[in-house]
Amino acid sequence: MAVKLAVILALFNLLALGIAEDFDFFYFVQQWPGSYCDTSRSCCYPKSGKPAAAFGIHGLWPNYNSGSYPSNCDPDSPFDESKVSDLISRMQSNWPTLACPSGDGLTFWTHEWEKHGTCSESILDQHGYFKSALNLNAKIDLLKVLVDAGIEPNGGEYSLASIKEAIEGATGQTPFIECNNDSSGNGQLYQVYLCVDTSGSEFIQCPVFPRGKCPPTIQFPSF
Repeated sequence: MAVKLAVILALFNLLALGIAEDFDFFYFVQQWPGSYCDTSRSCCYPKSGKPAAAFGIHGLWPNYNSGSYPSNCDPDSPFDESKVSDLISRMQSNWPTLACPSGDGLTFWTHEWEKHGTCSESILDQHGYFKSALNLNAKIDLLKVLVDAGIEPNGGEYSLASIKEAIEGATGQTPFIECNNDSSGNGQLYQVYLCVDTSGSEFIQCPVFPRGKCPPTIQFPSF
């Protein structure tokens, strides 16, 4: 009887995990470091040094078409640096931490895997999850796209419409732009969301956008 009960509980746990990991698409979120740092709380460069002036990865986040999202799906699957050892140098360059105090990125990557990555585990294991995000980042150089459109990180003001138009022209997909405020309260280009299929490999049109709204004209700070 005890063995049967254990089997039933194991099956139930597997079923629950499978439900938790079911999702419809990913948000691939890239962050402009100048806007992270140009706030009242400022930032700290990682121990490896100041990151390049480029859009860095924030995360690859499973989402539902309803607008909600799963999180922390598998507490028994902690981040394991050894599983991504061959990716660490790319992660340091393209997925840097800017949180204070200065860190080596492990806390940031641990959070991203445990909150978001574990919810895609039925499709992407830990190595696959981080490699997919890095590969997506390599597909689109957002800074070049914007600079080519005359939108430069020089503290100037640009229309939100022109930023969206430039990114859509380069990717074929409509982005969602997230803004934050600088230390003076001015709206600025902070993060760009693009949607990705459940394999984590191809950009798609977003089924739904996050909540939030930028002003019609925003700043693009230097870094």
